Amino acid sequence: MKKIQVGFLVSYDYEMLKNSIPLIYEEADTIFLAIDKNRKTWNGAPIAISPDFYEWIENFDTKGKITIYEDDFYVPELSTMECEVRERKMMAEKMGIGNWIIQLDADEYFINFKRFVDFLKSKNHYLDHPEKNKVLIQPFHVNLYKKTENGYFYVNEATKTVVATNYPDYKVGRKTKGKVIYFNALILHECLARDREKLIQKLTNWGHNEEVDLDGFMKKWDSVNETNYKEMENFFFLEPEKWKYLDFIEGKNSTELFENFRAEKEKGLYKSNVFIFKKNLGQFFKHLFK
Repeated sequence: MKKIQVGFLVSYDYEMLKNSIPLIYEEADTIFLAIDKNRKTWNGAPIAISPDFYEWIENFDTKGKITIYEDDFYVPELSTMECEVRERKMMAEKMGIGNWIIQLDADEYFINFKRFVDFLKSKNHYLDHPEKNKVLIQPFHVNLYKKTENGYFYVNEATKTVVATNYPDYKVGRKTKGKVIYFNALILHECLARDREKLIQKLTNWGHNEEVDLDGFMKKWDSVNETNYKEMENFFFLEPEKWKYLDFIEGKNSTELFENFRAEKEKGLYKSNVFIFKKNLGQFFKHLFK
């Protein structure tokens, strides 16, 4: 018990796991990969996973930490979001109550995972009776918007995200009704920075597919380039104003991206200590009498 359990939902973007798993491998106790055994997305679309991926796992997993969990995760009668929540709960059951349950997506690159794990371990008392003291730990996303030949556009303000909990009674995505604890760690979220065909595949098969104006979003996404991005604003796929402005970072591949981000951009994207303190104080009073 009191382990660091990390789970990924594996689907059409499984190749991105070759970037995300190495970043968390050393600090995780077990890594769970949830794969629909009929190779379906939450929208019922077929997916194919190359045998080369399983060979990569076998070669990479030198410490025997990776567990593949296959089950029926697509239910035709459920919406995509309902399928997502169901799959997350099923995987969390395998991960085990009494541990820190961290669920990441394949396109989430945890830049400073050890620091995050050290923080979780300092809060291990939340694991003793989790059903009575439910918490969510929220680091921050740096969302990658679009890749070019020379680098990546990214949203120039980090946004909160939920990845860890002691009690996974998920309601929407990874959110529960527990008390939120904010922690100043950053996750590079590849999100929309993929080729056009794969981006459309994501937007039509993920949990928010019914909420996105696909045609309108893609028209804007197509138009953004290195000469005009500073003149544009409002880039989010649901409520556009939530992603106000873009910035640019050089990097022709993930290795260069991670290196340049740590060297040039990481420091400026952290929230202030005052911001974190105020957010956590607000959560304390919100849940004081619950």
